Amino acid sequence: MRPPRLADVPALFAFMGDAAAMRWTHCHASARELRRYLAAHAWQRKRIGFGPWTVVERASGAVIGFGGLYDDPFDPGWGVEVAYFLAPGVWGRGYASEVVGASLAAAWAGGSAWVGAFAHPENVGSRRVLEKAGFTEREFVVGMERFYFRVERQEAG
Repeated sequence: MRPPRLADVPALFAFMGDAAAMRWTHCHASARELRRYLAAHAWQRKRIGFGPWTVVERASGAVIGFGGLYDDPFDPGWGVEVAYFLAPGVWGRGYASEVVGASLAAAWAGGSAWVGAFAHPENVGSRRVLEKAGFTEREFVVGMERFYFRVERQEAG
């Protein structure tokens, strides 16, 4: 995982602009919209010290995802969250769990007391990833048509 680059846009748009692949979340209408989305996250990374990463497959070097820890610049007020968007060809191979694990490690190292996440009710795989990482369902957010999940930092003791 590494910070996104503008050169990542074509590979990211291949799935983040695909309505079928993004059926449980936001689908970007154009590469230009995706560039603006990445720029907003880059600005936020500079401002608060963290933001989502581009996920690159080690073996091939291919861009296969986007995700990580952030405070959503497009829907503020939820606090620190984790999200992940992966190319359909790598679904079910553990990359979402890897992004969530790295995100939680970064959150706890940065002093966060909790991290939130959202998942569509029908996105069973994503819900399972969050639950395996210790997240619990808190509420159904009607306006978003998603469940809000949260995990608290566990103090060593």
